[in-house]
Amino acid sequence: MKNLVVLLVITLTAISSHAQTMQITGTVSDSNSPLPGVNVLVKGTTIGTQTDFDGNYQITASKGDILVFNYIGFKTKEVKVNDSFVINVTLQEDIQALEEVVVVGYATQQKRSMTHSISSISSESIRSITQQNLVRQLQGKAAGVSITNTANLSKKQRLTLKGLVGQKENREPLYIVDGTPIAQNNNPIIEKINPNEIEKKNSYKPGRAQRMFGSIAKNGCIVITTKKGNYQIENDESYAKINENKFEQVLLSPLSTFSIDVDKASYSNIRRMLNNGQTVKPGAVKIEEMINYFDYEYTQPKTYHPFAIHTEVAKTPWNNTTKLVRIGLQGKTYTNTELPPSNLTFLIDVSGSMNSPKKLPLLKNAFKLLVNQLRKKDKVAIVVYAGAAGVVLKPTSGADKETILAALDNLEAGGSTAGGEGIELAYHIARKNFKRSGNNRVILATDGDFNVGASSDDAMEDLIEEKRKSGVFLSVLGFGMGNYKDSKLEILADKGNGNHAYIDTMQEAQKVFGKEFGGTLHTIAKDVKIQIEFNPAKVQSYRLIGYENRMLAAEDFVDDTKDAGELGSGHKVTALYEIIPIGIENNYTDNHIDLKYAEKKNKTAFSEELLTVKFRYKKPSGDKSIEIVNVVENLENDMSTDFTFASAVALFGMHLRNSNYTNNSGLDDVIELAEKARGVDSNGYRSEFIRLVKTYHNSL
Repeated sequence: MKNLVVLLVITLTAISSHAQTMQITGTVSDSNSPLPGVNVLVKGTTIGTQTDFDGNYQITASKGDILVFNYIGFKTKEVKVNDSFVINVTLQEDIQALEEVVVVGYATQQKRSMTHSISSISSESIRSITQQNLVRQLQGKAAGVSITNTANLSKKQRLTLKGLVGQKENREPLYIVDGTPIAQNNNPIIEKINPNEIEKKNSYKPGRAQRMFGSIAKNGCIVITTKKGNYQIENDESYAKINENKFEQVLLSPLSTFSIDVDKASYSNIRRMLNNGQTVKPGAVKIEEMINYFDYEYTQPKTYHPFAIHTEVAKTPWNNTTKLVRIGLQGKTYTNTELPPSNLTFLIDVSGSMNSPKKLPLLKNAFKLLVNQLRKKDKVAIVVYAGAAGVVLKPTSGADKETILAALDNLEAGGSTAGGEGIELAYHIARKNFKRSGNNRVILATDGDFNVGASSDDAMEDLIEEKRKSGVFLSVLGFGMGNYKDSKLEILADKGNGNHAYIDTMQEAQKVFGKEFGGTLHTIAKDVKIQIEFNPAKVQSYRLIGYENRMLAAEDFVDDTKDAGELGSGHKVTALYEIIPIGIENNYTDNHIDLKYAEKKNKTAFSEELLTVKFRYKKPSGDKSIEIVNVVENLENDMSTDFTFASAVALFGMHLRNSNYTNNSGLDDVIELAEKARGVDSNGYRSEFIRLVKTYHNSL
């Protein structure tokens, strides 16, 4: 009887315990949008999960348990489970937490007491030092700091650490400013910091520095904290020069030819600059990439061609005397299950310049979103490069996600940047595991700061043009700020039959690897070119808005050896032309040239045609192009919502670039157009655009 009572008590206890266990669901977001990849853990247990692309999670817990929500760059939040089955959480950004990750996160050991081998200099002491003598007067104020002169540094004084005497020259310490490690070639930045802006400075000897920050700090480390806490290096980013397209006279240049561009890096990069209060560099403003960042309601193709064509003509919002023409392509959309097997090689930059929370840590979390979508028939290899290149993961099935994710987690940054060697090795691995009728692609993730081996823009172009002959496509993902090499990454993507994205947040990673997964990885048409022939009876002059780096000669259109852009699954491409009709006086083409021998009679057979659009493309594995022709009639309609929004984005880009063709419009006009065309905006991208324009407007 006694045993029966004990058994009954145990049974009831188990039932009671089980009854309190519940399935908790919810959404984790910041103040604006959902957060993918947030770690959700039942405190004191090993039970955990991550939020999906839309910030949603599901976890089993009991009443009274504490759920811990942890995400890089945000304050950790704890929520007690009560009676509710739904727990939605909003996380707050935590700049301090980001800095701590940078300062101690490079070490391979746990954070220990930092009371040894560290010297601090107070802000009061620093204020008394003149800016010119900042480095000199640090000597003697921080233990282990000395000054040395070297001939190959043009006799400039540099900060080094004691204990390096007799070692090779230029072996300088790691500088960390406001949580951001400074690439060695940017060390002179220390001399440009105004002492009055510095809150404190810590010096770490080599042994302690290497234990705390990893091999990148083997020569010691100087940690600087400024009062504002957001010091940025803005002098080492590189962008290709853009010469704005001008109005062309139809009688002199009846053809306009260009390569499509599905890249969207420019918009997210500009967003980063505006959010950080930085000046937007003109070379960073690629209007076509800004326009193509947004989603438009183009219908799917209904023929055997892999894309559908859409055109629209309306009055130009910023100039009543001109017309705006929209030409849109909609690539056929394939679901993940419909995509062919993938042979992916991740090529990841783990050099010292990637030591920043917006670089390698963000990169690893972004790639996890991709890995979680891989199938058993997909394979992934991981190649890394710093001072040299190496394979850290041999081709592994997408079903073995734990192995792939563990390889990503183990990556650490340090050393120089042998980008050329990394590309050679990645293409070798990709080619060795080539899948016929599959998706063979190298995915390069870097800030573009190559400084070892083939590193110039021309050298990288030659290298990648040779590699694309293998049939392996290339996706290029840019990360970080301060030394971001946009021009180099754009060349790699263009010449490597690929696309280029800039990832500044996990939300952007979600967009690239989540909502646009197929387009990022699967090409449906390559070498896509567009050629417009304008009817001289209707059009006096025209200009293509954007695409300056994608212009082609007229004869390139029919030359199948000429490289052009690639179109991925579900990709959309939009191009805008501003045209001046016949008989309209304007200030843009005053120098009219009258041709003696040109045909001047109007051809009545084409009297209703405004222009003819021709498209050429190749199949992903083909070498011969296919041509499509589409005629646009001279009919002007009210602007659709999508057309209006695209014109707002174009006008904003023109203002950022100080265009000659804004026609006395202002940023208020941009905001008005965008507000009018906000539409459904389920992902909030258009609302974010309006906020960015207002932020920029208020800063002027």
